[in-house]
Amino acid sequence: MVKQRTKILLSCLLVVGGMFSGSAQDAAPEPETTQGIKLILQVGGARDVSVRPNVLLYVPAGEAPSPFVPQGGFTAVFEGFVSVDLRDRYTFRAELNGSVKVELEDKVILEQVVENGITEESRRARLSKGLNPIRITYTSPEKGDAYLRLQWSSPDFSYEPVGEGALLHAKADPEVSRGLTLRKGRQLFAEHRCFQCHVGTGEGMPELAMDAPSFEGIGSRRNTAWMARWIQSPDGARSIASMPALLHGPQAGKDAADIAAFLGTLSGEDSSGDGGGDAGKGKALFTNLHCEACHNPPGGKADEARLSLTHVKQKFSAGSLATFLSKPEAHYAWIRMPNFGLKKQEVDNLAAYLLENAPDSLPAIKGDAGRGRKLVATLGCVSCHQGPVENEFKGLPIAKLAGPALEKGCLADEPSGKAPRYSLENEERAAIRIFLAEAMDSLKRSSHAEFAARQTELLNCTKCHGQYDGFPVLGILGGKLRPEWSESFIAGHVDYKPRPWIAGRMPAFESRAKGLAQGMAMLHGMPPVSAKRESVEPDVAAIGRKMIGTDGGFSCIACHPVGTFGATQVFESAGINFAYSGERLTKPFFDRWLLNPLRIDPQTKMPVYFPGGQSMLYDYYDGDALKQINAFWEYVRQGKDIPLPHEAQ
Repeated sequence: MVKQRTKILLSCLLVVGGMFSGSAQDAAPEPETTQGIKLILQVGGARDVSVRPNVLLYVPAGEAPSPFVPQGGFTAVFEGFVSVDLRDRYTFRAELNGSVKVELEDKVILEQVVENGITEESRRARLSKGLNPIRITYTSPEKGDAYLRLQWSSPDFSYEPVGEGALLHAKADPEVSRGLTLRKGRQLFAEHRCFQCHVGTGEGMPELAMDAPSFEGIGSRRNTAWMARWIQSPDGARSIASMPALLHGPQAGKDAADIAAFLGTLSGEDSSGDGGGDAGKGKALFTNLHCEACHNPPGGKADEARLSLTHVKQKFSAGSLATFLSKPEAHYAWIRMPNFGLKKQEVDNLAAYLLENAPDSLPAIKGDAGRGRKLVATLGCVSCHQGPVENEFKGLPIAKLAGPALEKGCLADEPSGKAPRYSLENEERAAIRIFLAEAMDSLKRSSHAEFAARQTELLNCTKCHGQYDGFPVLGILGGKLRPEWSESFIAGHVDYKPRPWIAGRMPAFESRAKGLAQGMAMLHGMPPVSAKRESVEPDVAAIGRKMIGTDGGFSCIACHPVGTFGATQVFESAGINFAYSGERLTKPFFDRWLLNPLRIDPQTKMPVYFPGGQSMLYDYYDGDALKQINAFWEYVRQGKDIPLPHEAQ
């Protein structure tokens, strides 16, 4: 009997070994890939190619699906690979308005037309370890908003959006490279405010509304010697400066001094004084606010990816620095520096720390303010900067930026003469030229989704989100938060901290708040404006109220406060207050979170109460997990009017 079993075991090993040997010999090498899935948008004969992190899409009726194609009925093709660590069987489904076809390994597993609903489940498909070719074709509906939200599930998890890290595309794809080049050129054109001199763009791309620091009162806000150095060589002071060098030749130093002298006469509010701050407390605040995400700390190790603060004493007086920190956007709405809502003493402490180890101020300069005023008027300074000077500069209209004109002036690989010198690599200049030659019309079209993608990168959002404890991963927020609440929160208008236990705080970007909030929602296939909610079901909410308690419930109040009722058994810190959950969260995210929070955040302290989608309590809805979660939802969405737990009575 033992010999027989041994023979069977050896036979099995030989067969399995042969299978692995054959697959290793026959399998083609996997292509080199990179993150994201290729997206092809087609409107009539117009075609646009880009990369998205997920298979989620939302296009409001009457809008173009991309700035690079016109408005109209469109087809979206997501093409690439889905990668998994272990072989398993998966099913797919989609929420959409329109039609969808899902192909795996060139086999159609799902094809359906749906009007504002959800498809049937696909047939179960096996995904092998590694790369699995996938193609999703979506066609917009004849009427209504166009949207697609692809989901998958396996024996290990319920339906959720296909994970961002699981979607890849071929790295060497010329169509993708071309699409990214057009976007880069468009972004650089806007960031460097080319439209301010080359008029004729009108409304469209949100960044066309970008301003520059106002000249009004600048003499009280900036040291004159620093302004002269900045004007003469912006990229010498900051390598990523978007302002060009306008002064060239042996006269440049004098011209810069004269312009700075004129700007120094534009006085405003008094910002004098030493502030009286505590540098030690300022250093702690610098750490708690995670300022190092964007800035090199004073006296710390230099990192070219972050902005230096060694210049602060040369640029600001103690009083003007404190004034700036209290409201950075006061004279520059689109500044990248956000408003942290600092109190007076916090401002003084932070200013004291930043000034403590900074190099001394620059020596005073002398200049001809009258001549400087004339230079400001003729060089085009007030094309970007608002000030008390009439603009005498005339740039080439944008419609004439074509053909040979694209190889001259500031876009030449080696600008000469009086042309502005931008801190751009030749590859970046080439991207702007390609954009102007092929896609200038895209400036007239807006896309909140692409705006959010651009701005979250520009503002270094991922340097905090997903990096520090309590800062949620940026990639989930568009599907998690209602855009109305997000807009208010990003603008700095929410009067509470959702996570009061963390020392950091969310800074405000008021000029970008609406575009960011709506764009992040659309990037997750959600509408930019939430649908009107139905009235709360009081009987269902009453059951939710019972379930949060300790008497026959899930004891949620052990960790979570509810309105004015504090958490009862806090170990380290209380969780998020239930009174805020309803106004913040979307229902789909709330459902997913309650079902399995560890699928969304593996580091969360929130336990899984519905293992395998099953409730551990049978006293409510006979243990139906989805009905119990809905009862929780009806309870928490009562917001500030939420009834306190029964334990509060």
